Amino acid sequence: MYIEIRDEFIKLGQAMKLAGLVEEGAEAKFAIQDGEVTVNGENETRRGRKLYPGDVFSWKGASVEIR
Repeated sequence: MYIEIRDEFIKLGQAMKLAGLVEEGAEAKFAIQDGEVTVNGENETRRGRKLYPGDVFSWKGASVEIR
């Protein structure tokens, strides 16, 4: 799965919403804070982590590439 962005980057929480993995920002916030989300294979706990084209984040078995 992938999402396309128009800007230089997208924040992790926003990317999770755009990909349809969460419905609300609060859900993304707690998943990230609890260490359930990985970015490029490493656990990420910062909701504001900037993702650039080529980055991949994963949560609950779903992986999403930023394009």
